Amino acid sequence: MPLIFGTLYRSHVRVALQEHPGGARIILRYAGQDATTAYEPIHPPDALQKNLPSEKHLGPLREDAAATLSLELQNRKKASDEVRVEKALAQRPPLKRILSLNDMEDVAKSVLSYKAWAYYSSASDDEITNLENARAFSRFFFQARVMRPVSHCDPSTTILGYKTSIPVFVSGAALAKLGHPDGEANITRGTAPLDVIQMVSSNASLSYEEIASAASPGQVLFFQFYKHKNDKIAEERVREVEKLEYKALWLTVDAVVAGNRERDIKSPWILEDMEKPGGGDAPRSVEDIEQEEEEASFGTAGALVANDDQDMTWERVHSFICSDGENKLIVVHQTIPWIRSITKLPIVVKGVQCVQDAVLAAEAGVDGILLSNHGGRQLEYSLPPLEILYQLRQKRPDVFDRTEVYIDGGIKRGTDILKAVCLGARAVGIGRPFLYAQSAYGAKGVTKIIKILEREIITGMRLLGASTTGDLRPELVERVDWQPTLRTRL
Repeated sequence: MPLIFGTLYRSHVRVALQEHPGGARIILRYAGQDATTAYEPIHPPDALQKNLPSEKHLGPLREDAAATLSLELQNRKKASDEVRVEKALAQRPPLKRILSLNDMEDVAKSVLSYKAWAYYSSASDDEITNLENARAFSRFFFQARVMRPVSHCDPSTTILGYKTSIPVFVSGAALAKLGHPDGEANITRGTAPLDVIQMVSSNASLSYEEIASAASPGQVLFFQFYKHKNDKIAEERVREVEKLEYKALWLTVDAVVAGNRERDIKSPWILEDMEKPGGGDAPRSVEDIEQEEEEASFGTAGALVANDDQDMTWERVHSFICSDGENKLIVVHQTIPWIRSITKLPIVVKGVQCVQDAVLAAEAGVDGILLSNHGGRQLEYSLPPLEILYQLRQKRPDVFDRTEVYIDGGIKRGTDILKAVCLGARAVGIGRPFLYAQSAYGAKGVTKIIKILEREIITGMRLLGASTTGDLRPELVERVDWQPTLRTRL
């Protein structure tokens, strides 16, 4: 059914525009028009029911009006980027030619819309952290053991007690429908045959129910929990995923505000320029320019975290605010105990970026810690998770005995995974590669990269002298921080 944004009346326009998480500009652009193509890729089907009071729904379209809009949609002139994507999809290489995650990324870059690629690939500021996440693995080398029986090699492990065929899980990532109409369901269906666990984002572009419905019997799904600043809404979200039998909450703590993802922010302007090769914008008033300036730094990610809780804390916090000359005591509850009070699901803290917070998480009694800097998409110059894992192993090895530890960020090879497991990670999370795979080839693409990683992991384990993941020990890895020596010319 086409979606029509209602015309906004003057008395309500300011409040309505301010409340929209995606900003005012998109509402004004589509007011009174068919907004289906802009809305559907980034909103789950139940978004309006959950977030817009029923009295504000304008109601269904007449059948003849809906038919007219559908016909117009079919006959509309395609943008140049859409034409490019259709051509690229028709020219994709067969899956058998995809030998690595880098190969899959290359195909995805060619078939994704510019908007999708900009959102998926973007990182914070100058994208240095994203680059260093991957480079960190190049500083760790193996000390392989030989003459070890490895004809039988088992790369399986457990995550929170649930078996996985390889020490990998799908890290929560939003808006999979930007890359493929089936979105997150592709990842669900693609991971099922090989028993790899999917973490579903709070900001998925399918509803949590749709994703759960796509799962095979007994398939395990985790939930990436962005805590809403309103405790009641946050609790309702937990109740929903409990009812749908998600098996754990991964509380995201590193995205209280959106990182400065400039590639994502710039994408609408670049797309506008693509469609107006020789033209320019119409004359704009001062008010128009000021409005654009206010929204210029928003981006897709800003809309996703606009209502997240910015006051999460390890400890109970007391603070005073002054209102009308009176001091008022504000008490912020401890986040982990509050979540424990509303659910029995296991809790993992996702986004720990230093040893000190890893220790606090363990002391809070969480079931797991995910060392992560959000794929380099949040704080620029945050340390690579692999380096934090190494520091944790050196300074507080006791944490590994108290809770499960995982990392994500920059992982593209089986050898990357083996280094992390050797240093104490129970498993690693992979995000962007699964978005790329499902965008390029749907569920089959997801299954393909799991098979690639499984092959690389088993090969690496055998060459390391490890027949099980339990044989992957810290002494098999050494950190080597060297720089090439340049000869001085005389």
